[in-house]
Amino acid sequence: MQFEVEKLGDWKKWEAAGDYFSYRGEKIFYIEGGQIDAPVLVLIHGFPTASWDWHKVWEPLCQNFRVLAFDMIGFGLSAKPAKYEYSIKDQADLLESLLQLKGVTHYHLLAHDYGVTVAQELLARAAETNSTTTTRSIDSLVLLNGGLFPETHKPVLIQKLLISPLGGLVARLGSFARFKQNFDKICAQALPDNELETFWELLLLENGKAIMPKLIRYMVERRRNRERWVGALQNTQTPIRLINGLEDPISGAHMLVRYRELIDDPDIHELPGVGHYPQVEAPEAVYKACQSYWQALEII
Repeated sequence: MQFEVEKLGDWKKWEAAGDYFSYRGEKIFYIEGGQIDAPVLVLIHGFPTASWDWHKVWEPLCQNFRVLAFDMIGFGLSAKPAKYEYSIKDQADLLESLLQLKGVTHYHLLAHDYGVTVAQELLARAAETNSTTTTRSIDSLVLLNGGLFPETHKPVLIQKLLISPLGGLVARLGSFARFKQNFDKICAQALPDNELETFWELLLLENGKAIMPKLIRYMVERRRNRERWVGALQNTQTPIRLINGLEDPISGAHMLVRYRELIDDPDIHELPGVGHYPQVEAPEAVYKACQSYWQALEII
């Protein structure tokens, strides 16, 4: 069967199909699709983009799951308050709030980039005995390219500048041309301008450039919480598949070397010729890699 990409390609259509809820007094965008009685699949996007990242795989995912995607606070269509303590743990709290709102107790996760770190925090919580932070179960996890290990994460120049004392100035001077240049470096398969323009438009909403230096602090959090978050991967009972675009200069083939060193009996699906955004660069390959994994687990 020929792979058909999701029809909600325009972010305004994406927004119209979704809704908002309140988290700590701030509006948070989410979108839900599929069958209400199907297994729940939660999608967590990366930095600096949004849930719209998943639009090319949305329709096929909805054929087998009740799918939930959301824009984390500071991203996309969600609120981007200037005076806010952004953190990975807060983003995990936000997701927990959405799951509580939707009555979800068991779910599957598909996460990318920044989102893989949120997933690691959720795994860590699930493993904690007598935990008061979560009452939900992660039944399976698929990870796309992301900084699972701070020692193998290779940030590009713009990330280094944003986290430096010059971060505020760099953010203000940001332009679409520079944004495109960075994506051209991290994606092995060049994304069309209209796709990148949508990413850029969503970033700009609600003065999004201004908070980029705050959001980028997740790189510091990864180092500070390395034992907790790497330990979560090593000790979890949740089945995990890692799908990796090998040409990614940030978290590509070099990261897989470390993954194989640290994770027992790893389930890895390699994507040659694909970079940092597999679900956008090669949506059919990503979906098929997910599908075979879920079928092996008898989830679908």
